[in-house]
Amino acid sequence: QVQLVESGGGLVQAGGSLRLSCAPSGRTFSSSFMGWFRQAPGKERECVAAIKWIGTSTYYADSVKGRFTISRDNTVNTLYLQMNSLRPEDTAVYYCAASAFSGGYIPSRAYAYDDWGQGTQVTVSS
Repeated sequence: QVQLVESGGGLVQAGGSLRLSCAPSGRTFSSSFMGWFRQAPGKERECVAAIKWIGTSTYYADSVKGRFTISRDNTVNTLYLQMNSLRPEDTAVYYCAASAFSGGYIPSRAYAYDDWGQGTQVTVSS
């Protein structure tokens, strides 16, 4: 099992920026896709961004397009989420996830992801 460790969450004012990082450890990392999900109290977990580990394909939820950027550094097996122009509605626990999905598209549903981090809190104040 791959262990994923997130970092970079915190408290920021509306309009500010944060960068989340996710580093896998454990068995040799061989996932096909990685994604960032978030879950606010009383809401379902949603995918905000995902990326194919090899290649350039990315997915963004409409709510974060133009504000968030997902990227990865294959040399150090680290996933990033740059979050700009943050809004109070972005407040949630953010999770990193890895998927071995073999389909021809980037999965955005939580059930397609096999390994999860423990989550990091992002709070945006108004």
